Amino acid sequence: MAHIHPDLDQRTQHLLKLLVERYINEGQPVSSKSLTQDSGLDLSAATIRNIMADLENMGLIASPHTSAGRIPTAQGYRLFVDNLLIVKPLEHEALSQLTNRLHENQRPQALLNAASQLLSELTHSTGIVQTFRSHTPTLQHIEFVRLSEQRVLLILVTTEGNVQNRLLTLPSDYPYERLQEASKLIRERYRGYTFEHIRNHLQDEVKLLRADLVHFLSAAIDTSQSELDSNSEAFVVSGKNHLLEAEDLSSSIHSLRLLFNALEERTELLQLMHLSHNAQGVQIYIGGESNLLPVETCSLVTTRYEAHGHVMGTLGVIGPTRMAYERIIPIVDMTAQLLSNALSQALPSPINRS
Repeated sequence: MAHIHPDLDQRTQHLLKLLVERYINEGQPVSSKSLTQDSGLDLSAATIRNIMADLENMGLIASPHTSAGRIPTAQGYRLFVDNLLIVKPLEHEALSQLTNRLHENQRPQALLNAASQLLSELTHSTGIVQTFRSHTPTLQHIEFVRLSEQRVLLILVTTEGNVQNRLLTLPSDYPYERLQEASKLIRERYRGYTFEHIRNHLQDEVKLLRADLVHFLSAAIDTSQSELDSNSEAFVVSGKNHLLEAEDLSSSIHSLRLLFNALEERTELLQLMHLSHNAQGVQIYIGGESNLLPVETCSLVTTRYEAHGHVMGTLGVIGPTRMAYERIIPIVDMTAQLLSNALSQALPSPINRS
């Protein structure tokens, strides 16, 4: 948390808060004249100009070259969000949308997709949900779908909701009914077990399954596990178009390119998400403060979500630094709470099988 500067008395804090709020709402540099008119303080225009000059000397506000007004700096935003911001209650309409779309009886992946989309829609920013495994994935479901005489689609679903598809070519004389029997046997014997365990024990099923099918299944399961391991950390990103609509970002093609590259490469964002994973409550990262956000005029608001008391990942929104923090913070917080509740219903309790 940014500490209040010793020279920031109550009236100076009030004027800084008013300036930041005015700039967030209107997007135009704020003049001393407008602050004099709207501050509600019994201060002369000269006094307010002097206070603005002091705030500028402290590095909390700055004067764009093309205007006599001032705008907040990254340091000014930080002091505002840590000490002066008044968070608004979550709007009833937003709460209704969240509760209606983040409910029980949904697959985990569908919940993550919905959370990302809701964050984008409700904040008019880019919604991000980052996931990572806290334990080795286990088998939830296996199914064969016949595509032709010799081609079948093997579908594997993990307990976390990840779906892996494998196209298999079988001997022409292999009855489809035997595939159905094979999937039933594996579901009954190996549901809740790791892929490695299943692969290691498939040879034990040769008496019940044909040897060539055991070979195909072992290869498919091995490939699926390798892909799951390589994709153990992933993002669900929604609403990139909102970045194009944000005037503070869209005015610079270079900034947009950096931001879109960050969303694709994800290295810096992963670092920020991991910081949130280890922190309580909603975290706010402001672009100009560190090297972890690629653009000085963007901010990330994020928090973690859980299932069965275990941290599963982080979620949040990325958008212009000039965002409505007082409205976005409760949206991010409530999304995490509802997603946590829904995932606890959708995911089985961790099974200690290997």
